[in-house]
Amino acid sequence: MLLERLGVDVPVVQAGMGGGVVGPELAAAVSEAGGLGTLATTAPEVLERGLAEVRRLTRRPIAVNLLLPFARRAHWRAASGADLVVTFWGRPRRRTDGPWMHQCGSVDEARAAHAAGADGVMVQGVEAGGHVRGATPALELFDQVRAALPDGYPLFLAGGIADRADVQGALEAGAVAAVLGTRFLMSEESAAHEGYKGRLVDGSTTILTDLFGLGWPNATHRVLPNDATAHWLERRGDDRVPGWVSGVQASVVPVRRHVPFAVQASLAHRVSARSPLLSPRPPVAGSPERMLRTGALYAGETVARIRDLVPAGDLVRALTP
Repeated sequence: MLLERLGVDVPVVQAGMGGGVVGPELAAAVSEAGGLGTLATTAPEVLERGLAEVRRLTRRPIAVNLLLPFARRAHWRAASGADLVVTFWGRPRRRTDGPWMHQCGSVDEARAAHAAGADGVMVQGVEAGGHVRGATPALELFDQVRAALPDGYPLFLAGGIADRADVQGALEAGAVAAVLGTRFLMSEESAAHEGYKGRLVDGSTTILTDLFGLGWPNATHRVLPNDATAHWLERRGDDRVPGWVSGVQASVVPVRRHVPFAVQASLAHRVSARSPLLSPRPPVAGSPERMLRTGALYAGETVARIRDLVPAGDLVRALTP
């Protein structure tokens, strides 16, 4: 069994949430409580330091999530220190000697990951927060993927999971583990901006859009509404951005890989809600307050069912069936 191979005690996985909202403290707290914590794509040197800090905080297993459009060779070197590498948003291909999973939003993508030798597949439903690959509800897609792949092939389920009953439902459907993003984003150890956490606690409605697509155009994501969504989406009554905005977002793709992560963050801090240059970066601790109006406030549909911020270790214990 994959969890036993990794040394994970309970079937609770903290999703790999990029942009700096997951730091070593959150990932280590989840793993130390028996689940599987996950660091996500950031600058390679930051990822490497983050893994070293997790290893200082816990001896339990840790995963790293890499977004394939932005993963450089240095990212793969840094990720080699993790117990599991999870890839997302691109053609699945093994680039590590250790355990590897690919997160999928369709049956075809799951088949491709299996054919590429992935040790398992993370099935993501459309309810999930952050970047969303597919358009099918989690349990429905899970049943389709399970039927398409060999019996016993390890599957994790992500999307629409917030409490113990949801985790139990995922396991009863045949999942090896349940993956939670929004619930752990709303934890005390999360590195999200305090104002962002406050909006999550108060939030009930999410938007599936491609608005925050600078350097990553036409990539659908689920977010809380803010000033930027009000300007670009609500007044038009359309959750997709105008074509010319997507064109502007796409124009920076060739140069984004060559711009240092720190410079990208600095630019994201300066744009207005009316700018078409809206970054996929979320507001993190230390970000200016304006990022709450202009940044991507990622949240899954489960945000409507969560009204508190809890220590991550307590969450793992509360979620375990």
